[in-house]
Amino acid sequence: MTTHRIRVGIDVGGTFTDAVAVDAATLELRGQVKVPTSHHHEDGVAHGIVEALDRLLEQTGNAPEDVAFLAHGTTQATNALLEGDVATVGLIGIGTGPGAALTRRLASFRNLELTPGKRLPLHYAHVADPEDTAEVRRAVDEVVREGAEVLVASQPFSVDRPEGEEAVLEAARGKGLPMTAAHAITSLYGLQKRTRTAVVNAAILPRMLATADLVDAAITKAGVTSPLMVMRCDGGVMSLDEMRRRPLLTVLSGPAAGVAGALMQERISEGLFLETGGTSTDISVVRRGKVAVRHATILGKTSYLSALDVRTVGVGGGSMVRISGGTAGTGGTGGKVTAVGPRSAHIAGLPYACFADPDDLRDATLATVSPLADDPADYAVLDAAGGRFAITMTCAANALGRVPEGDFARSDQETAKAALAPLAAALGVDVATAATQVLDAGTVQVKAVVDTLISEYRLDKDNAVLVGGGGGAASVTPHLAVLCEREGRIAAHSEVISPIGVALALVREQIERIIPGAGQEQILAVRAEAERAVVAQGAAADGVEVEVTVDPQTSTVRAVATGATELRTQDRAHRADDGERLRAAAASLKADPAEVRVLAGTPSHTVYGTELRRRYRATRHPVRVVDADGVVRLHSPDARVETTTAGAAPQVLATLVDEVTSYGDGGVRAPALRLLIGSRISDLSGVVEPQSLLALARSELSGRAADEPVVAVVEART
Repeated sequence: MTTHRIRVGIDVGGTFTDAVAVDAATLELRGQVKVPTSHHHEDGVAHGIVEALDRLLEQTGNAPEDVAFLAHGTTQATNALLEGDVATVGLIGIGTGPGAALTRRLASFRNLELTPGKRLPLHYAHVADPEDTAEVRRAVDEVVREGAEVLVASQPFSVDRPEGEEAVLEAARGKGLPMTAAHAITSLYGLQKRTRTAVVNAAILPRMLATADLVDAAITKAGVTSPLMVMRCDGGVMSLDEMRRRPLLTVLSGPAAGVAGALMQERISEGLFLETGGTSTDISVVRRGKVAVRHATILGKTSYLSALDVRTVGVGGGSMVRISGGTAGTGGTGGKVTAVGPRSAHIAGLPYACFADPDDLRDATLATVSPLADDPADYAVLDAAGGRFAITMTCAANALGRVPEGDFARSDQETAKAALAPLAAALGVDVATAATQVLDAGTVQVKAVVDTLISEYRLDKDNAVLVGGGGGAASVTPHLAVLCEREGRIAAHSEVISPIGVALALVREQIERIIPGAGQEQILAVRAEAERAVVAQGAAADGVEVEVTVDPQTSTVRAVATGATELRTQDRAHRADDGERLRAAAASLKADPAEVRVLAGTPSHTVYGTELRRRYRATRHPVRVVDADGVVRLHSPDARVETTTAGAAPQVLATLVDEVTSYGDGGVRAPALRLLIGSRISDLSGVVEPQSLLALARSELSGRAADEPVVAVVEART
């Protein structure tokens, strides 16, 4: 069955707003547009969003009511912090005795540096008794007189006893200012970090509220009835109401959109996503089908904002080549490519040489310049008949034929070779060697970060792939794959991978609680809270997946819930047959297909395995789970696989967990358990206490038909 319903993703960048329409059933790209970001319009970026939507609907022939899902990502919050364009915060500290000393120290947040020479505008006032309405109002009046535009209330241990913060906000409600309580931003302990996170959230709150209202009104006026969602910094989306409460979640959401696109469109299960623009490359990790997330550093301090772990390298498609010796038209040889970047052609105000008209490159000579006044004068440029041109990573990639047909960065290969010829002469090598040296110098910087991430996250080195996105993807990823001797590819429609990610992203919520000695009921309560949160934001209840992790060292219980706003059937034109799935599993296992067996299966997944016999060491049983599209969704270096039914599973799992649980100096450690149920892979590997693990498994099985097949993939922990 086909449908004309579409999912729309809009990525609001600093210069351009990109929008895409994706078929809601097949998830195929149906249209894409680019308009200038409307920073200076009276409606702000909302105007550009609606303009992009109008053009997109015209291009695809859809009506506003055909939009099944609409989400946008924005750099507005990030830019506000980078540029210091924030509201003045009024911070009300609460406490008596030792508690008062702790909260009074929070006044030091006014020293947080936004930009060089500009600090966070913050005024502090203190109340001893939050129930004393007169005292609270005096404190609020004090910070308002000093210019506060938004209020934050903070009290020690408010995670457990929020009444004080709530009482302060209630007493201040008549002022008509945006307000937030520190405990409402994060439920983790740590007064300084919790309050700092809340203060930064408050600083961007008024501006983001105004934008949210404008965008909401504009989309409604355009006739779109589906709720508007906003991209989060952890790879999911949230409702507009949730963004109004926690706009900080949109900070650093730019790279998250690209990774979401890679996950959903490219179906990465293990590897790295490299989003390359003109100046830099953002590198993110996908491990076992999930993005790597950590607490972000904001304004030079750690926060409780869970964001994508993104490492940025100053190398992109427009990065300029730096050289020494044999330059400046001397005609001599013996020169050397010393580096690439960090300056780009864009910063230098120069066009890429490979995109020049061939006549404009006549009589080209090599010279070196300083792109900016304080830069070294070792950046290579061409002075030719048509003017001055930059020699870039994109020029080198095109000269080597590394940029595929139809790619955003594709140029004529002969023109690219002509652009590299003066550099090659200065280096005393041929054009292909010169281009290789340029790409080597650029990608070696990226490779160092890639190698670090593979090690840090313990990625499966045999199966980790490199996927490139962004307009400059072809200048980095293909050559990096050769350098790393690793599988690499450029994502389809890489130049719009970010808005595609916005269009395909799932509703996401993360709940964290510090619960010493957390029992089954407490863990299940956190899980249920996360599930309710995504359903409240529009996720279809039947499709919500929740991953729970319990960290015994920090006593942190974390539940991450994800779900789609509609149950997607994803009627794809192609489904992999048995042979294709077997070959995908065998390739991942690095085994002959004849040695790979089908161990189990559900209607959505097939489990394959083989046996590795090793002299003097125990035999291993590596496992791969392949979905209906032929994509490896789960891999284990050594696992036990059992098939059962939903009705029998509780007893079967109890026996399995008992047999595979390990005991040692580190305590009791249940196995890493994953369940294949229906169309889902339920990941329960974050829980190491056996009884809590079994309780979570029962919650995953509840409501299932007794005869529904269930497959358990069990890994012993070492």
